[in-house]
Amino acid sequence: MQAISFWPAKSATAPAHRISTRLATLLVTATALSDYLFWHQGVGLNGLIYMLFLVGAHLWLLPRHAPVRRTAGFWVAGAGCLLSGGLVAWYGSAAAQWAALASGLLLLGLVNQAGLRLVSSAVGTAVAGVLPSVALVLSGLRVPRGVGGRLRRGWFYGRLLGLPLLGLVVFQGLFAVANPKYGELSARAWAGLGEWLGRLFEAISVPHLLFLVLCGVGAAGALVVVPVHFFTDYEGRFGEFVRRQRDGVASFSVRRPNFALTSRRLLDLRKEWLAAVASFGLLNALLLLVNAVDIRWLWFGFRPAPDFDLTQFVHEGTYVLIFSILLAAGIMLWFFRRNLNFYQSGLPLLRWGATLWVAQNAVLAASVGLRNYYYITYTGLAYKRIGVYAFLLLTLFGLGTVLLKIWQRRSSFGLVRLNSWAAYAVLLALAAGNWEIWMAEYNLQPRFPRLDIGFLLAMPPRVLPVLAAHEAVLTQVPQLVAENEYGEYERLSPAAARQRLSQRLAAFRAAYPLRDWQSRTGVNEQAFRAVSTNSPAR
Repeated sequence: MQAISFWPAKSATAPAHRISTRLATLLVTATALSDYLFWHQGVGLNGLIYMLFLVGAHLWLLPRHAPVRRTAGFWVAGAGCLLSGGLVAWYGSAAAQWAALASGLLLLGLVNQAGLRLVSSAVGTAVAGVLPSVALVLSGLRVPRGVGGRLRRGWFYGRLLGLPLLGLVVFQGLFAVANPKYGELSARAWAGLGEWLGRLFEAISVPHLLFLVLCGVGAAGALVVVPVHFFTDYEGRFGEFVRRQRDGVASFSVRRPNFALTSRRLLDLRKEWLAAVASFGLLNALLLLVNAVDIRWLWFGFRPAPDFDLTQFVHEGTYVLIFSILLAAGIMLWFFRRNLNFYQSGLPLLRWGATLWVAQNAVLAASVGLRNYYYITYTGLAYKRIGVYAFLLLTLFGLGTVLLKIWQRRSSFGLVRLNSWAAYAVLLALAAGNWEIWMAEYNLQPRFPRLDIGFLLAMPPRVLPVLAAHEAVLTQVPQLVAENEYGEYERLSPAAARQRLSQRLAAFRAAYPLRDWQSRTGVNEQAFRAVSTNSPAR
């Protein structure tokens, strides 16, 4: 794919690339827009505006016959940009920001190479194309004709007027000393000039200039396409399905078959089949025992004892079980990587044994979800608990793709492709959730013996109306805790917790009206109206 919006040189003396008027206009607009939207601003409505500009700019730049316009990935990435931009404007959450970043890079990567199949390859292509894009833009810049002559004439007249200007300054100082009234007017004029220069230097401060340069780099990386073939060439080595291989033995002439070599290959393949059957049989038996214990212990009537360490039970146990599921998937991919997929005499038994193992790993994943559920039920909801469910969802999807590999002879590359797009979909789903509100509403229940009020107060401002509405819960929970600066939890009295809440509400009421429109979000607007109409917490 060639660089878009650049014209090739017409002669040997012409520049290698010349920026088109359309692209130059978009580059200047993108740089100025980024500076206006994000300089000294948080993330909010500006994220949506930039995403609208990014998608619209590429639709304007791409020709109607561009191959990327006919790919589903391009339109999915464009829709993801708009969706994630809207979620940034509404929530402003970290998940929405990551989703917007991933969507933007995915779109740029697919515009660069329309044939990319992996999300990671598209993101890598977008990142790898930034510096070449900047270099291409810089190489296309040329000093306008006639500028050198104007500079020489300006230097001549500057030297000619230097002596009169110096005399003006000297006599102005003398008159200011001799005439007090004139001196007062002169002092005012110099003070006004100094104030104006101060504002000018502040506006063009070094940090602001560096940020403006960064905006220009981002504009070049986002709009200028320099072909990056590394990831496309890498993906070209892999197919969607497993092919029968001859173990590196090639034949270029007609000759009699080597029956000894064929028998040895079959013997090696049978040995590999026996190893796979033994592995699946033993691991299925072991996993059946583990699942039977979990089903009997966790699935029906689980009640932890008073001295039971629920934290260790969930944290360490969950991580170990997740690792075991990933290890099981790795073993599966290893055995079904090559010619064992074509061993017709033993393939049915191998497939059913592997399918049973996948099903048992799905049951194990359900047990992990139950562990997480019990932890939430007894201690409350937190970010990691939500992350565990998102990971389990991807795990179940991954196990389903392993079944596709077993029964349809799909390659490992095909599994990675499907799971990468599933991970992108889960990221968008996480960005769409109002998780902080749901966590606060769930945790603010009197039935919990312990409430981490410091965790709730550290959440974004959109949680404040929920905390103010459930203020009475602070006097009903047996134990209120907050993490101090040393990372240790300390107990708080209900009065101290209410005082912290009152301070947080007052700070939000005072600070939010000072925000510019660029960094405002929909939920924060709702939260500000809610806390402004209610009386402050006492």
